[in-house]
Amino acid sequence: MARMAGTAARAEALLGTAVVSTTPVAGGDICTATRLRLTDGRGAIIKTRPQAPEGLFRREAEGLRWLGEAGGVPIPEVLGVDEDCLVIAWIEPGKPSQELAEQFGRALATTHAAGAPTFGAERDGYIGVAPLPNRPLPTWEEFYASRRVMPYVRAAVDRGHLTSDEASTIEAAMRKIHSFSGPAEPPARIHGDLWSGNVVWGAEGAVWMIDPAAHGGHRETDLAMLALFGAPHLQRILEAYDEAAPLADGWRERIALHQLHPLLVHTLLFGGSYGARAAGAAQSLLDGSAA
Repeated sequence: MARMAGTAARAEALLGTAVVSTTPVAGGDICTATRLRLTDGRGAIIKTRPQAPEGLFRREAEGLRWLGEAGGVPIPEVLGVDEDCLVIAWIEPGKPSQELAEQFGRALATTHAAGAPTFGAERDGYIGVAPLPNRPLPTWEEFYASRRVMPYVRAAVDRGHLTSDEASTIEAAMRKIHSFSGPAEPPARIHGDLWSGNVVWGAEGAVWMIDPAAHGGHRETDLAMLALFGAPHLQRILEAYDEAAPLADGWRERIALHQLHPLLVHTLLFGGSYGARAAGAAQSLLDGSAA
């Protein structure tokens, strides 16, 4: 009860309005999430983390606002942010459906089409609580290898979560990335951490995105992330996306390339079998390029 009272007081100080009730929200392993009902009738959710990495919540808020400006997939409104917390509008969850999946696929194409100035972002960010280097580079291949793959390979090896053989396979794939990266595309406005848990199927007939690691990247990265952990109605999402913004030939063969980054983040954070999965994805790319 004391923690909930402290959370309510923190939200009230940030928002300038009273909190009527608080309810714990399950599912967060990085932050503590609490649903708020405000005296003005609004619903909100506050995410807190004591001793949060510097800028964690501010980068998330910036990413939410930037994605929201695209006018594609709806993004919850940022109500308040500070070093130790983030408050966004509450989205009442509903049930996935084929109709919503189609809507989401088309809206995601619109978000991506809003574009970005470059591959990367103005400031470094986070994916979960792992640092996310964002310093721009001229081409996507350079950016992906140097900012999304190799830093996590080195960190995972240092932590003992990736073997030297697995690291060597991934490094070999990055040396040949131009062989299987596909046609050049302009920087897309991507979510950057679009697994199914960061997609909210709303009760009021919309699909929302939350918890971004937003930056200028390759649009296929978001699609590959949706596929990695099994989004509901994935096939309809992909079909609707491709109808709205046709994907380059061979995009399915490039899924393994775009899944390397999230697999390596999981390798770094959790260890286990993720390192072998990342190396397997890299080997499949090498095998395909030699065919």
